[in-house]
Amino acid sequence: MKKTKDMQEDLRESAHKIWLAGMGALAVAGEEGKTLFQTLVAKGEEIESRSKGQVDKVKGKLQDAKAGVGVMLSRLQDNVDEQVSAALAKLGVPTRKEIAALTKRVEELSKAIEKMKKAAAPAAKPKKPAPTPAEPAE
Repeated sequence: MKKTKDMQEDLRESAHKIWLAGMGALAVAGEEGKTLFQTLVAKGEEIESRSKGQVDKVKGKLQDAKAGVGVMLSRLQDNVDEQVSAALAKLGVPTRKEIAALTKRVEELSKAIEKMKKAAAPAAKPKKPAPTPAEPAE
């Protein structure tokens, strides 16, 4: 019987040690967990500040590139406009300015003609009707 009591006692001690080990593990995890959490937060803040600086640099470069693209597009548009204008001139197609000038000139000439018609109208006298030939006498 002594063996059974010793085994029971050993079993209780082992169970108690396992219980204490579990409690100790929990305490260590709690303490180290706080430390680990604080370490992770500090690393995260460090990475965020580094990446924020890099993002700002990239934004600046992107804005510079955008401005450069705008200038290049403007130059390209000017070149295309010049080429199209040259091609239209070779084909004899009038420009907007030329059409506007011609339209203005036609309007001026139309007004001048209207003035001339009004000035000439009162000067013209109505013509007398031509005498009808007399009928031959019998």
